[in-house]
Amino acid sequence: MKNVLVAQSGGPSVAINATLAGVFERAATSADVGDVLGALYGIKGVINDEIINVSEKLSDPNMIKQLIHTPSSALGSCRLKLGTPGEDEETFKTIFETLRKRNIGWFIYIGGNDSMDTVQKLTNYAKEKNITDISIMGAPKTIDNDLCGMDHSPGFGSAAKYIYTTFSEIWCDCKVYDVPAVILVEVMGRHTGWLTASSALTSLQCEAPHLIYLPEVPFDDMQFIEDVHEKLKESPAVLIAVSEGIKYADGSFVGEFEQSGVMDVFGHKYLSGAARSLEALVRSKIGCKVRAIELSLMQRCAGHLASSNDLTEAKLLGVTALDRALHGISGEVSVVNRISNSPYRVTYGTLPVSEIANREKHIPREWINKRGNYVTQEMITYLTPLIEGDFGVKTHHGVPVYIELH
Repeated sequence: MKNVLVAQSGGPSVAINATLAGVFERAATSADVGDVLGALYGIKGVINDEIINVSEKLSDPNMIKQLIHTPSSALGSCRLKLGTPGEDEETFKTIFETLRKRNIGWFIYIGGNDSMDTVQKLTNYAKEKNITDISIMGAPKTIDNDLCGMDHSPGFGSAAKYIYTTFSEIWCDCKVYDVPAVILVEVMGRHTGWLTASSALTSLQCEAPHLIYLPEVPFDDMQFIEDVHEKLKESPAVLIAVSEGIKYADGSFVGEFEQSGVMDVFGHKYLSGAARSLEALVRSKIGCKVRAIELSLMQRCAGHLASSNDLTEAKLLGVTALDRALHGISGEVSVVNRISNSPYRVTYGTLPVSEIANREKHIPREWINKRGNYVTQEMITYLTPLIEGDFGVKTHHGVPVYIELH
C-alpha cells in the first residue's frame, strides 16, 4: 500500500483547497492508498522533505467541508522554477528520493501554467530514468482562466463573482453625485483579460462598467480619452475596468513605469500601476474628479463570495486527477469542458501536460467589441454559469471560519 502526495503551487485562489479535498476524498475510496500526505510550499516542500500527514489532520468529515470553503493554499505555495535535469539533476534526484522515502505512489501537483511546467519536467525525468512506479499528475488552478485544453480554470468563477459583486457595489457608491467623475478599477491579468472581462457581468444589474480594457487589444491613450469623453456625455460617473496587463502596440505595459523592472523566476514582470497611470492621464487631459482603485489580492481570497459551481468543479478535478493516476495514468492534467450553457453541464477528463504547460489561452477577438473597449454578449453568456450558486460557509459571529493545515 502506497501513499498519495499533494502539493499546491503558484498564486492562491478560493477554489484550490477544494481540489485538495477532492484528492483526499478519492483516496479515501481506494483500498490501494495508505495516507494522503501534503508537501508544504509546493515543490520546495518535496525538495526539503517538509511533509505533513493530511489524512491525520482531516480525520473529521466536517474539517473536509471546512477545507473546501477555505480560500488560499492550505499547504502553502511557491514560485520555484525547476531547471532541466541536465542543468540540475541533483534536484530531481532529491525529489524522487523524497517520494520513495515517503512511499509515494501518486503525486498530484495543483497549480497553473508554471506549475504544469514542473509536472512536465518531472514527467520527462521519470520517463528518462524509466521510473514507472510513481504516477505524476497535474490538477488545474488559476484565477486568470488562461489554461489551455479546458473550458475554464477552477478558481476563476469565484474570482469573477467577486469582481461582479465589487463593481456593483462600487457603482452604487460612485453614482450618488451629479458631478463628472471617472473611477478606474484595476483587475488582475498579466497577459489575458478574462478576469477583467468578468466585470461585464455587472451590466446584468446596472449600466456599469462603461468601458473595459483588456491585454488582448493594444491600448491607445488618445482613443481612451475619446472613449471617456463620450461616456461622460451620457453619465456623470464613468466606471472603467482596466486589466493590470494592458499594453501599447509596441508591447510595453501601461503600468510598467510604476515598477522597477523586477521579474519573478518565470520571467514575468511584477505589474501594478495601470489604473494609476490612467488616473494621471485623465486628470491631465480631462481634469475631472478621478480615482484609481486596485483590487489586488482580494480578487483571489474572497471565500465569502465563492461560486458553488466553481468549488464543486474544483473538487471533482482533484478527484479526476487521482482517479486517473490510480488507473495507471501519468503525465496528464485533469480538465473540465462544457457541454451546454442552458442547462449548464460539463464533463471531466485529462490531457497530456505537454498540451497545457507554458501555454496561454486568450480571449477570442470576436468576444471583444470592434473598438476594443468592451466585450460582446458571447462573453457574458460564457461567464454567467461560472459564478452561480451560494456555497454555505461556516461562520462565527457572522464571519467565515477557515481551516489551517500547518
